[in-house]
Amino acid sequence: MNKDINGVIAVNKEKGMTSFDVVHEISKIFDTKKVGHTGTLDPMAEGVLLVCIGKATKIVELLTSNEKEYIAEVKLGIETDTLDTEGKVLKEESIPDNLDIKRIIDSYNGKTYMQEVPKYSAIKVNGKKLYEYARNNLEVELPKKEVTIKSIELIDYKDDYFKFKCLVTKGTYIRSLIRDICFDLNTIGTMNSLIRTKQGNIDIKDTYKLSDIRNGNYKLIDIEDLLDYDVVVVDKEIEYKISNGVRLDNIWNINSRVIFKNNNNQLLGIYEKDGDKLKTWKNFI
Repeated sequence: MNKDINGVIAVNKEKGMTSFDVVHEISKIFDTKKVGHTGTLDPMAEGVLLVCIGKATKIVELLTSNEKEYIAEVKLGIETDTLDTEGKVLKEESIPDNLDIKRIIDSYNGKTYMQEVPKYSAIKVNGKKLYEYARNNLEVELPKKEVTIKSIELIDYKDDYFKFKCLVTKGTYIRSLIRDICFDLNTIGTMNSLIRTKQGNIDIKDTYKLSDIRNGNYKLIDIEDLLDYDVVVVDKEIEYKISNGVRLDNIWNINSRVIFKNNNNQLLGIYEKDGDKLKTWKNFI
């Protein structure tokens, strides 16, 4: 494979793999160490995982902040230490009759709240990841993060299972959302399956399995196609300035950030507004 490849591949992560496993596999396929993913998926989860290669690793932080859409299935009546059905069962109880699941789920539509992160997560407290505390049976106060459930809807409910679709902001844990919904239902439940169906503007129908990518059946997404910034083609003089990180006069009336390319369609850099000037934010030369 070409070591000079630069762009993003939309991977359909399969169940049982870690996000790091996917990065490692992509690294081998393209024979490069410049690979990074843009939002961890738990091993039991599947679906959209955007993987940046080469110069595209410089925009990982931008893609990580994109909103994400999921379809989650919940098993009622059990509680586990990991908040999913692969964890150790801590409690089992009978399910109350006539649960008003739709009403409770609807109450989360557009809701912003402080969500407690799962103890089995990679969030760090005092320099140590939470799952390291959990595995060593050490008590630690779990941090809370502000999240927004931009939209949510119940799509199926049968016996002791229900399924919902949601669109959420960066940092939302669906396992924690399920815990919170079940708490409001005055019962317990845990995540049985999870599919990330969308990240930013990339839908699961536009993703590729690792087997496809190994066989060369994939499409590389250009950096500018994932970012909602103006694209400006510049001449050699400005290209030289960009290559040297020179601040530019804002002759294009840019309000936030802009992508610069040359006449050969080569990506040069991303600049951002700084007063009446533009300054380098990411340089790709």
